[in-house]
Amino acid sequence: MLALELMRTSFATIKPSAPLLDAVRTLLETDQRGLPVLGDSGSLVGVISEGDFLHRRELGVHWPEGPWLEWLLSKEEGRLLRERTRALRVDAVMSRKPVCVDVSATVDEIVAEMDSHQISQVMVLRDARVVGIVGRVQLLQALERILARSGGG
Repeated sequence: MLALELMRTSFATIKPSAPLLDAVRTLLETDQRGLPVLGDSGSLVGVISEGDFLHRRELGVHWPEGPWLEWLLSKEEGRLLRERTRALRVDAVMSRKPVCVDVSATVDEIVAEMDSHQISQVMVLRDARVVGIVGRVQLLQALERILARSGGG
């Protein structure tokens, strides 16, 4: 099975200049694990994923203990820090070397990339353009189809 047969073809993207809060909201609204970050020409310049929000001390923003995402989106105390955080842009947090595969990549190649980089999804490219995303959900859906055809395995 190839990336072309597995990939999610409907997905949201974001610009590097977009506010960080827009990326958080888009991830929540679309239920994606990460967003391809596209430059003005439509080329892939990075990816911003859930992990980029969870492990970035270099931002100079110290998240409160507990559910910090709810805190960030709230209207209660801590306004100054939230305003500073909201001013950050996607390009301050995104991974600049997204892991990609070609549309002709096999399941073995996709899983190897995901394992090697300890990530949950890869961007799928055709002629240097993002045309899809393959993540764990797409791999599980493919497995389910195969098991259903073979009688449940």
